[in-house]
Amino acid sequence: MSGIDVVFLSTMVGHSERTLQIVRLARERLRDDALRTLAAAIEATEADELTTMRGWLATAGPGASAAAHHHDGHGDDAALDRLRTAPDADVDRVLREVLADHQRSAADLARSHVDVGRDDRVRDLARRVEQSRTAEIELLRGTQ
Repeated sequence: MSGIDVVFLSTMVGHSERTLQIVRLARERLRDDALRTLAAAIEATEADELTTMRGWLATAGPGASAAAHHHDGHGDDAALDRLRTAPDADVDRVLREVLADHQRSAADLARSHVDVGRDDRVRDLARRVEQSRTAEIELLRGTQ
């Protein structure tokens, strides 16, 4: 696996960890059933992808695995704070905004990796991430 693939996977591990933080922070407070279902689907998808990416990084060598463990998740603590402090009546709207922004950055990252990645498995994952995150953004907009 090339260095560019390791960088992508390491970045995506941090991004997925942050996604899980976002959906888990809001899931008990969501009012909209469709949004609750979407958040659960996102959580399941990203948890599965996270397991796959960590496995690939572990087989890529100790440096690759360490890079994933030291990644900060591209976290925007202000977005988490917005969600954490949102009044119950606003949680659905704030989650849609925070998660759509977060997933947009994942789609952009994945889209850019498709053309430069070296490992076919990683490039395939990048394609799937770009497609799923783009679809999620559309669904987040549609659940308003």
